[in-house]
Amino acid sequence: MNLQDSITRPNKVHPIYNLRFGLLCLSSLLFSSSYNMLIPELPGYLSGLGGSKYIGLIIALFTLTAGLSRPFSGVLTDKIGRKPVMIFGALVCVVCGFLYPVLTTVAGFLFLRLVHGFSTGFTPTAIAAYVADIVPAQRWGEAFGIQGVFFTCGLALGPAIGSTIKLHYSYDVLFHSSSVMALISILLIYKLRETLDNVKSFTFSMLKISSKDIISLKVMTPAIITFLSYFAFGMVLTLIPDWSDYLGIRNKGSFFMVFTIASLTIRFLAGKVSDRIGRKVVTMIGLILLCFALLIMAFFQTTNGLLFAAAIYGLSMGVLSPALNAWTVDLSPEEQRGKGIATMFIALEAGIGLGALLSGWYYQDQYQNIPVTMYACTVLALVGLGFLWFKKNRK
Repeated sequence: MNLQDSITRPNKVHPIYNLRFGLLCLSSLLFSSSYNMLIPELPGYLSGLGGSKYIGLIIALFTLTAGLSRPFSGVLTDKIGRKPVMIFGALVCVVCGFLYPVLTTVAGFLFLRLVHGFSTGFTPTAIAAYVADIVPAQRWGEAFGIQGVFFTCGLALGPAIGSTIKLHYSYDVLFHSSSVMALISILLIYKLRETLDNVKSFTFSMLKISSKDIISLKVMTPAIITFLSYFAFGMVLTLIPDWSDYLGIRNKGSFFMVFTIASLTIRFLAGKVSDRIGRKVVTMIGLILLCFALLIMAFFQTTNGLLFAAAIYGLSMGVLSPALNAWTVDLSPEEQRGKGIATMFIALEAGIGLGALLSGWYYQDQYQNIPVTMYACTVLALVGLGFLWFKKNRK
């Protein structure tokens, strides 16, 4: 079988380890890297433009449009196919990377952050649906664990590469590098076969959605847990770069590197375990680890303390992510898989966005305020744990 055949050969149920899944994972890594490589340097860049008081909006605006676009990405994923939606999201990253050096006012920058959010509003939804299409249901946890490993690598490699580029070159080179990574992610999946049956041609009428198209009530339990657990991630993305600098860590991507390495060590195993013992039990373990990570992060205000907390935080998210993804797909009817996944991602973006906005608002360039936001995120994680415990014991 030649390379083209192995990519496009129709097959309704695929094993996990094949070329198509591998290319999808590599594309996921580069896509994640393309926008995450900007995160550590954007607060400094915005401050240089004179917008230091808007630092909390860097993540909040991004996640706002990501969340608002999820219902549309869910509907389109279920109608026009997985591939077009994946490619559209990555194209947004390509375009925005080239526009950052052009729009050099505070208003222009904030507008681009708003537009840039469409990328994660579309691509991850379609990737998750594509994975569910090509992997047997009894191995979804394992598959999302593996795909999550690559996506999470982008969370580490992106910031580390981005900070290195900025240290040795310039912001313009950083932005252009982000575009190039996103473009390569598109090329990797360009020849992949569409997995959706009965694909429809795009029409603007598809963008007219009703309330029933926005939220899938069937996946509300994992969606609520996702919201409560990812609130902390918004805080981390917004405040950890400044907190790292305050603690004397020169490379602001160090936290994300440790976080990702820890996450990688557990994702594959956590996904497989959730296939065997159930999503709820694994999710509760992840929430307990998240509480410990946030408490350590807030209490031990040293370089080693922060990096140790990053490791525990990575373990918690490595446990939670594949379990919540697989749980959402478990509860979604096949013909509404995109809608169910979109609902979970709406909750994720809402958690990240509110976490970023509120933590940035409370921070106000006062470093003593940062531990308070970490304690507040701990309380929300405990609420999620209590909610899940109640649901588990009620049945």
